[in-house]
Amino acid sequence: MAAGLRKRGRPGPAIRAAGLCGQWLRRAWQERGLLLLEPRYTLLVAACLCLAEVGITFWVIHRVAYTEIDWKAYMAEVEGVINGTYDYTQLQGDTGPLVYPAGFVYIFMGLYYATGRGTDIRMAQHIFAVLYLATLLLVFLIYHQTCKVPPFVFFFMCCASYRVHSIFVLRLFNDPVAMALLFLSINLLLAQRWGWGCCCFSLAVSVKMNVLLFAPGLLFLLLTQFGLRGAIPKLGICAVLQVVLGLPFLLENPVGYVSRSFDFGRQFLFRWTVNWRFLPEAFFLHRAFHLALLTAHLTLLLLFALCRWHRTGESILSLLKDPSKRKVPPQPLTPNHCFYPLHLQLHWHLLQPLPSLPVLRLVFPHTALPPVGHTCTLAHTPAQVAGAGTH
Repeated sequence: MAAGLRKRGRPGPAIRAAGLCGQWLRRAWQERGLLLLEPRYTLLVAACLCLAEVGITFWVIHRVAYTEIDWKAYMAEVEGVINGTYDYTQLQGDTGPLVYPAGFVYIFMGLYYATGRGTDIRMAQHIFAVLYLATLLLVFLIYHQTCKVPPFVFFFMCCASYRVHSIFVLRLFNDPVAMALLFLSINLLLAQRWGWGCCCFSLAVSVKMNVLLFAPGLLFLLLTQFGLRGAIPKLGICAVLQVVLGLPFLLENPVGYVSRSFDFGRQFLFRWTVNWRFLPEAFFLHRAFHLALLTAHLTLLLLFALCRWHRTGESILSLLKDPSKRKVPPQPLTPNHCFYPLHLQLHWHLLQPLPSLPVLRLVFPHTALPPVGHTCTLAHTPAQVAGAGTH
């Protein structure tokens, strides 16, 4: 062998990854007619949409007027805590008393200092823009794993949605913070990180109580995977975290903290509703209407739990047993078991930041889209490509 020739070694990980990426992009270009229809291209379309959202969100911040609704009230509420007031009944802002749990206080206290005591609105908008892009990424990761939604749908839920940009960067509500934590917890649950998933879920609840609407779904999943005895430690994580976060306020006035931050009887004003605007205000504010909605919600949860999700042939009480003692052992958690993509906007409280997002299966899944594709793997043969185009 000539001295100048050297034996070539195996290519490094970076070179192999670049080769696979190039091969994937070439195949995507060859199948470009399916890019917007096949769920297996979710990540590619999501990456393009995220890049587009950087420009769109920047344009919205600098071209569309900011609307003050709750931001000053948030800052006034956390300023009271900074000044040493830990009695929740004494904390209030321009729009009324503080009605959010302790996690909200800590997060917005950080925003208070990051925005010059709440005066630098533009800085707050940029922070929420980053939060929006992070939330969008978390949602796309969930959709990538469900493999049921054609990628063209994503354009309408982000780039074409004025409401989403408005809530994040033009209103600076606390809902985006809570929902970002919720979607992070969903991704952790899908990765079988149950402890961390429950922790993030509890953090989301500590920002806004509305996240409790997802609690029945989480409970069902925990019972399915671990049984009653195994689910108790996971539920304990949620409970302990709430106590730890609220401890300074619980020590000062426990009744005031619980009654204010978890007030289940609080009246929702008619002027803020979107979905029920067609109703007369007197009807909307009537307690009988509230009880009817709650009854319908609980009834649907019970019916779906009995008839759709629990199909093992055993009684639903079998979920309380240890999984090893059941006739049908639990299957590994997958997105198709847990989440349904919604094509209709749900209750204002439920998905205010991002309409048309996946939710836990026990929260009104009856508007689910039918499956569009059956696989997220790349087709390798012309026959497979042709078959994928028929879905």
